[in-house]
Amino acid sequence: MYYEPGRMDHGLRHDPFKSLVVPRPIGWISTLGRDGVANLAPYSFFNAVSTNPHVVMFCPGARRSPDPHKDSRRNAEETGEFVVNIVTEALREQMNLTSAEFAPGVDEMARAGLKPLPSRRVKAPRVAGSPIHFECVYLQTVVLPSDDPVTAAAIVLGQVVGIHIDEAVMTDGMIDMSKFRPIARLGGMDYTVVDNVFTMNRPDPSA
Repeated sequence: MYYEPGRMDHGLRHDPFKSLVVPRPIGWISTLGRDGVANLAPYSFFNAVSTNPHVVMFCPGARRSPDPHKDSRRNAEETGEFVVNIVTEALREQMNLTSAEFAPGVDEMARAGLKPLPSRRVKAPRVAGSPIHFECVYLQTVVLPSDDPVTAAAIVLGQVVGIHIDEAVMTDGMIDMSKFRPIARLGGMDYTVVDNVFTMNRPDPSA
């Protein structure tokens, strides 16, 4: 089959795009509003984009409401900070709870029964139980093309200024995926867990 997004009907029950770009890591973004209320939301359009400097991105969509911007984006832009918490298999239910569209000002961390941890370089809290946290300072927002600017999606970029690693997910100085067990998003309501790892060395071009 072949289709052109936005120009040609794919003929399926749902657009398969999200089922094709898989698995997608989940960035559990914690922020503080200007009112001091914590916000926590998962984003599967998330990834690391650079190591020099260390930069990550997450992509919030928009909604039709008096404030179309997602809380994560608005808080990051207004306060200049956010934290990425990596979701593990053990935290999947709490992550799913925080994916609900709560009203602004609702503390999703409290709703999900999660404990906040203080960060070192930023004011936004970390999520207790997550073994990996990236403390980030906001860099910029890239608004993506859209036929409706009000609901345009965006890319939020942040520079990582602090990394927390729980040594319980390490073996011999390396991250051990059998202990870490991060989860990732597939299509629809499906997820997967990283529990099958294989190694391939880069080829030697001189051989």
